[in-house]
Amino acid sequence: MRVWRIALNTFGIFLRDRLLIVFAVLFVCTVLLMMTPLLGAKAMISTGNAAAGQAMILGMVSAIMFFVSGTGSLLAAWCAANSVSGEMKSGTILAVMARPVKRWEFLLGKYLGVMLLMSLYVLMMFALSWLLAWIGGERIQSTPWVLLVYPMVRYAVYAAIAMALVTLMHQVVTMGIILIMAVTALVVQPTGQAVTGHIKYLRVPAWIVLPSTTLLSEDRFLTITHASLKQTNWLEHLTTLSYGLDYALLFFLLAMWSFHYRSLTRD
Repeated sequence: MRVWRIALNTFGIFLRDRLLIVFAVLFVCTVLLMMTPLLGAKAMISTGNAAAGQAMILGMVSAIMFFVSGTGSLLAAWCAANSVSGEMKSGTILAVMARPVKRWEFLLGKYLGVMLLMSLYVLMMFALSWLLAWIGGERIQSTPWVLLVYPMVRYAVYAAIAMALVTLMHQVVTMGIILIMAVTALVVQPTGQAVTGHIKYLRVPAWIVLPSTTLLSEDRFLTITHASLKQTNWLEHLTTLSYGLDYALLFFLLAMWSFHYRSLTRD
């Protein structure tokens, strides 16, 4: 019960956070600007060039969803880091611990609060993908649960990493490391192109150590045509999602271990 009270309180704080409200307004404005070319693609379909219009719509929907989904990873990391460092900077964590609340309960409650916020974000993202396709005169053909579960697992990974790092260092440094990790994880993804030079000896180890953003991306299942719908068996889904959950669990346990020995006084 104490864990859920902390989680719900953290979720409520996020909803009242002025910085997050400003971010949401700017984010919505950016997405609206990116949606404008969809009307041009729809016009192409109405004039008879259906194949080109459909390909253009799918490309724009994928680009917008890549931006929205990627932003969610950074949002999950920032919220997780801020939920812990904010309490420590303000000194309110001492009042919470005096109830009493164990350190692992506090950290788990904060983590669940972040995931509640990200579940709301994923639902919004899911509705947006269908809305974009509808505006373009098409329909998303992907299995709905894939578009919901995959981003949630990825956000759980980034939230856990941020929570582990923020127990050791400043929030700004934590977000800098998270950003570098996210970009590097995209760069080192296996491709069909040959890699030469010394980087080829670093690419595989980096790909193994860093969270595989592409592997846990719902974007690879996003499609509006039956012909390009990739069939993935349950074993592959189970293996991929288990990888993500295991990654998140490992870093959350590291966060709990680090937080256990962390001083609760202000930075």
